[in-house]
Amino acid sequence: MNAWGYAAVVALMVIGLLGIVVPVLPGSSLVALGILIWAIFTGGSAWWVFAAALAVMVLAWGVKYLVGGRTMARAGVGKWSLVAGGVAGIIGFFVIPVVGLVIGFIGGTFAAEAIRLGDAKAGWQAALAATKAAGLLILIELAGALGAIAIWLAAVLT
Repeated sequence: MNAWGYAAVVALMVIGLLGIVVPVLPGSSLVALGILIWAIFTGGSAWWVFAAALAVMVLAWGVKYLVGGRTMARAGVGKWSLVAGGVAGIIGFFVIPVVGLVIGFIGGTFAAEAIRLGDAKAGWQAALAATKAAGLLILIELAGALGAIAIWLAAVLT
């Protein structure tokens, strides 16, 4: 693979990492796509590198969904409140770019939980719990993507 090919692969990975932190793009999928493209053009043992990197990301995805479900259930946050938070986050992203996503998610979750529970204080506690859980899920996915990139980088540098 030539320098332009490596630049394109690295660009996909960087955009993927940004997509994990600011969940608008399919973050981990872009990282996996970058490593897949590298494996296609490199061939040979690059497929083992791709398989190992993908295994790390699949493990992170699995942990993310297990931890996410348990954390939200333990906090007592309703599923519809999370949907409301997600929708409000998407709307917020377009109203106030980037930070509107977080503000919308917190506000939407708070409003839905306050209505569901009939108590603003309990709604705020649930919104904070949902926000902490969402942050943890982002960190788990980021760790998986960084692990995959580390595997790829080790293969490229050796």
